Amino acid sequence: MHRLVKWLSRMSAVIGGLVLLALVVLTTVSIIGRELSKLGHAMSDGWLGGLILASGVDEINGSYELTEAGVAFAIFAFFPVCQFYGNHATVDVFTSALPRRALAWLRAFWEIVLALVFVFISLRLYEGMLRYLGNGETTLFLQFPVWWSYAASVGAAIIASLTAVYCAYARVIEAATGRMILPEG
Repeated sequence: MHRLVKWLSRMSAVIGGLVLLALVVLTTVSIIGRELSKLGHAMSDGWLGGLILASGVDEINGSYELTEAGVAFAIFAFFPVCQFYGNHATVDVFTSALPRRALAWLRAFWEIVLALVFVFISLRLYEGMLRYLGNGETTLFLQFPVWWSYAASVGAAIIASLTAVYCAYARVIEAATGRMILPEG
């Protein structure tokens, strides 16, 4: 189970990274297109302005919609690897003086809470996806169904939930036995 969760969390992060990379390229191309279009309009009296306008260069229609959907997915795609490796931000000002065993139980407690939160969020996303699937709502410019974005986020959130539940289980075992199972953040 450990290797499967580790692999799923890593693959989720890789896919999230590829989506973010695609969004960076999309946004960059859209901004360049918009600026070239402005330049073409500003220089419309000259041959260069006419050439730019004739090329049809402009910002990419719907890039905001794609960015919104892609970033939502990427956020959920990065949670599993962060959870598996214990790299969430922590504030240990008051707990750093606790004994190792007490810290292990405290960590296990918060892992359980986080797992419950991830499962709750996944269920809410799933319900939202079903609502949008049922009402057929589409995005403004690209007219793609809104539920597609939810479905992608639900998939990543399920992987995050599975990872969080496994990590909670592993942290309880660690606290009970003193044996390390998960990597330290």
